[in-house]
Amino acid sequence: MDTHVVAIPGSLRERSYTRLASRRALDAAESRGATTELIDLREFDLPVYDGDAGEAGDANELARRVRGADSVLLGTPVYHGSYSAPLKNALDYCGFDEFEHTTVGLLAVAGGSFPTSALEHLRSVCRALNAWVLPHQAALPRVSSQFRDGELVDETMADRVDTLGVRLVEYANIQPDPMTVEACENVGADD
Repeated sequence: MDTHVVAIPGSLRERSYTRLASRRALDAAESRGATTELIDLREFDLPVYDGDAGEAGDANELARRVRGADSVLLGTPVYHGSYSAPLKNALDYCGFDEFEHTTVGLLAVAGGSFPTSALEHLRSVCRALNAWVLPHQAALPRVSSQFRDGELVDETMADRVDTLGVRLVEYANIQPDPMTVEACENVGADD
């Protein structure tokens, strides 16, 4: 059975470094035999999440695609020290059905030099959903200087992203741990 890896880059920009880096990670996953899919949030009708209208727009289609993945890559640009609103909104339309016992990889790109806080925030969200988050993560600081003609040219950064894609395949079917404390206490959107 093939491993299926899905990437959700949380950027709506036309020339998104997050999307480029996510695509590179997916290419590395493909090199290990996985099938892949990049979920471009620009192609989905996802109004701002409202718990009273949880199935608005294309929410069911997004959830279906995420649920079908063995591993999920969450990619984000760093905005004000955290992850992007489009990614937050997409994650709000998902829950335990999409992420519980799913391997998740994290990637962040930043215009500045401190991309790690966004990864910490995403790691907390994933723990609350009882996902298994890879220890390896990719953080690309000063991202505009890392790319040339759409290609990641810094070898160290490229290695980080490639390793993330490989790990998403290697650990796609890891045996899940018992529920995290965060997941046990997460009552979800029904509260």
